[in-house]
Amino acid sequence: MSETSGFLARPDGERLAWRRVAGAGPTVVWLSGYRSDMAGSKAEALAEWAKAKGRSYLRFDYFGHGESSGDFVKGTITRWREDALAVIDEMTEGPLVLVGSSMGGWIACLAAMARPERIAAMTLIAPAPDFTTKLMPTRFPPEALDAIRDAGVWMQPSEYGDPNPITRALLEDGARWSILDAPVPITAPVRILQGGEDPDVPWRHALELAQAIKSVDVVFSLIKDGDHRLSREQDIARLVAAVDELAS
Repeated sequence: MSETSGFLARPDGERLAWRRVAGAGPTVVWLSGYRSDMAGSKAEALAEWAKAKGRSYLRFDYFGHGESSGDFVKGTITRWREDALAVIDEMTEGPLVLVGSSMGGWIACLAAMARPERIAAMTLIAPAPDFTTKLMPTRFPPEALDAIRDAGVWMQPSEYGDPNPITRALLEDGARWSILDAPVPITAPVRILQGGEDPDVPWRHALELAQAIKSVDVVFSLIKDGDHRLSREQDIARLVAAVDELAS
């Protein structure tokens, strides 16, 4: 199987980059993390799996990420949720297996709640629901709050590369999409892979999501020495195995 690529036009003139492997369903849809894109090692590994197994697979970049157009600083959870729903509605048919990493785990949950009839199963890697209210602010130094209040943005240092622009709009918008304060109405099978040494998403945060999801078929796998990215060879093997189980 070969992989095709292109762009999905959005009503405001922006374009979402996508790559697709045609094959048997259900369609596996990859949802990247905050400031990540569809060219990462986990997304690439799933593309190779899809080609080898003849499975349907779709990945894309949110507004302001990767190959898609748009200014990242203007991105919000609302916008990225809309991107995911546009890709699902316009580029897929039938049942879906959503695979979300970090912020993508939150977006996957929001998409599943909006399109419950389409969701066959989900695999979440270090899922970060509500991170704009429950994770980010707890780590802000005093100068961050001042910058966000006065300038609307704070440039957060990042060990992964360039600083993260944290905007007031992102934080305020994210609050309206919080899901952990009530049962999460997802009834499809869910597999969660979480690193015990994750500095960005504590394993207890991911476990809180596992407990909140209504589905009775939820498996939470704690990889004790795993980090946030879970991109080691053995981590990716676990991911592929989980997706293969649910897509088969």
